[in-house]
Amino acid sequence: MTDSLSPDQEPAAPTHSEALSAALAAQDVVAVAYALRNDVMIIPQLVVNGQAEQVRVFGREGTDKRMLLLFSSAENYARMVPDDVNPQVMVGDGQWLREFLTVHESTLEMVFFDIAGPHVMQAAPADLMRALGEQPGEGAAHDISSLD
Repeated sequence: MTDSLSPDQEPAAPTHSEALSAALAAQDVVAVAYALRNDVMIIPQLVVNGQAEQVRVFGREGTDKRMLLLFSSAENYARMVPDDVNPQVMVGDGQWLREFLTVHESTLEMVFFDIAGPHVMQAAPADLMRALGEQPGEGAAHDISSLD
C-alpha cells in the first residue's frame, strides 16, 4: 500500500536526515559536511505568543554568545526538551545554514549537532562556513591577465 496525495496536498517536510544521522554516528567530519551541503537539518523554533517564527538558540549564563543546535531528526530534538509538550522545528538546508551563520557570526559561539545524543558533534561557525564551501558565483575572480 502506498500513500498518495491529492493534487492540492503537498508532501510533508522531512523531519529526519539519514545522511546527517549516519555521519554523526560515524563521527565523520567530512560526511557531516557533505550531509549539510546536500541534505536537510532540523532546526529548533522558538515559539512566542503561539507563533513559531524564530530560530531557537541557546546561551550560557553570563555571556552574550549563543549556541546554535542542529539535529538529524525532530525526535532527537524532542529528546533534548522532554518537558516541551509540542516542540516546534523547521527544516533547513546548507544554503539556510550558510545565510544564518553569515548573519549571526558575531553572536554564535558554537554549533552542536544532536546534543541530546546519541552521537554529539560540535563545530565552530567559521569551520562550518568553510565546510559548506563557496556559493555558486562566489570566490576569487580569476585574473586572466596572469595566464600565459
